[in-house]
Amino acid sequence: MPIKHQDSHPDPTHATTSEIERTDRSFDTIADHFEKKVYGGLKGEIRLAVLRRDIFEYSAQVSEALGRPLRILDVGAGLAQVAIELATQGHSVVINDISANMLEKAKASADQIEQKLDIAWYVCPYQALEEKLAHIETEKFDLIMCHALLEWLAEPAAVMNFFNQYLTDDGALSLCFYNPASFDYRNLIMGNFNLLDNNDYKADNKKSLTPNHPVAKEEVEQWLEAHQYQTVRSSGLRVFHDYAPLKRGGHNDPDAVIRMELRYSQLEPYKWLGRYLHILAAKHA
Repeated sequence: MPIKHQDSHPDPTHATTSEIERTDRSFDTIADHFEKKVYGGLKGEIRLAVLRRDIFEYSAQVSEALGRPLRILDVGAGLAQVAIELATQGHSVVINDISANMLEKAKASADQIEQKLDIAWYVCPYQALEEKLAHIETEKFDLIMCHALLEWLAEPAAVMNFFNQYLTDDGALSLCFYNPASFDYRNLIMGNFNLLDNNDYKADNKKSLTPNHPVAKEEVEQWLEAHQYQTVRSSGLRVFHDYAPLKRGGHNDPDAVIRMELRYSQLEPYKWLGRYLHILAAKHA
């Protein structure tokens, strides 16, 4: 299946100025729009349901095996719902995002919890975390989460070196990223053939949350293999919900939709149709 949005300039002299000068994306100026668009409806509920299942099951198993709470880092955390919930389970959590407005929203959510939480907050690009973490002499992390960040980084492959630096020898990565194949598939279903034929199409990223430079599953798998990680779990997020323009039958029951999304999120071939993909990968599976 052809994948749109991919950088397709083997000769860098053909690249546009905007592509050469790509920078890491911050949603600071559209934090309210992000919150409403991503988590204001059933899409967000499905996303969180799949991530909670995958991560909470895994973290509980590892915590029991280690006999202690986990040390967890959430890079590019955004609203940090999953990280905050992990803190309520007794884990020690460091939450980071480049956007101050996004973390203010996350902090407001954490403040509503009537429980003392072990959370440290850092507003900065992930590249500046080394200096921040050095000040608190933190140990390495048992789990590093990186959700919907890879597709917004100027150099996404470089983040693997950061993970290697801060992950324990038997730690795990939780990578959730936009699936570029889903862009093609949804537009095929919707009949947007002109868009698919337009190799120069780019979303307006001033407010659009569709990334112009997503990374394909195969690319992420290559990174993991090169850095000697093994996938222990993979899931698709929204494997059918976004592909149903006509809501009928069970589509009108949000609980039923979430139940079916959870069921098919880990089944092949359906999971690879997810608008987002989630991969849990461990250094020693």
